[in-house]
Amino acid sequence: MNSRRQFLKLAGTGILAAGSSSLYAYPDMPVRSDKTFDTFSIGMAGYTFKEFSVEKTIEMMKRIGVTNLSLKDFHMPMNSTQEQINVVLEKFKSAGINVYTVGVVYMKTQESVDQAFEYAKMAGVRMIVGAPDYELLPYVEKKLKTYDYKMAIHNHGPDNPLYPNARDIWNHIKDLDSRMGICIDIGHTTRDGQDPAVDILKYKSRIYDIHIKDVDKASKEGKTIEMGRGIINIPKVVATLRKIRYSGSCSLEFEKDMKDPLPGIAESIGYFKGVMACK
Repeated sequence: MNSRRQFLKLAGTGILAAGSSSLYAYPDMPVRSDKTFDTFSIGMAGYTFKEFSVEKTIEMMKRIGVTNLSLKDFHMPMNSTQEQINVVLEKFKSAGINVYTVGVVYMKTQESVDQAFEYAKMAGVRMIVGAPDYELLPYVEKKLKTYDYKMAIHNHGPDNPLYPNARDIWNHIKDLDSRMGICIDIGHTTRDGQDPAVDILKYKSRIYDIHIKDVDKASKEGKTIEMGRGIINIPKVVATLRKIRYSGSCSLEFEKDMKDPLPGIAESIGYFKGVMACK
């Protein structure tokens, strides 16, 4: 039995994608027999559901059994009133879904920074996954101190000169308040030619959120693929998260087949759960 199928069976998904295998040759990994629990949780990055309504998003999340969500603004616009925000949040809450953060929020002016923090306050979250322009970082730092929130800056790989990788984020925030941190996207990290496990370990003190996915190439041309079918060493990533005792969320951002993503989401979540079930 190849390790990929083992992971999927351990997750109990029943999705075995016959004939496929990871580009990495991972050895079989034994099932964990201890009673310890991982300190990190599984979530979904809201961008995955950009083609769907709040109601359909809830339906899909319930189908895959994931209850943590990083909420994107197409489901709750940045200019929403408190009443409008309450309506959206109540739908997720009633379905048993925890909106743990908002973002990615892009900030290009001081006014957009102000709006982002008020938006997070109305949403009742204490962290923003964001991408403020470089020159706004001192202003963002002031807002973090005022609100006592965290900012997890998202890397976007070789496509975007703004925060292409975790190293770039670190170099811009290392001397700023510790509430300024990183949301490391392991797919974009790989597409930028970096090893996400190495970056997670290197910048562990400021890793506040993680977007998980797999990609088919370690280059700008790399595309999202079902987790376990690509080139990212997911077991190594999980082992590193355990090593640093990461306690945040690992949220799947699935950018393939975005008009019909559920099969790929289910397979990817099943694979990641399978990895977590192994030592």
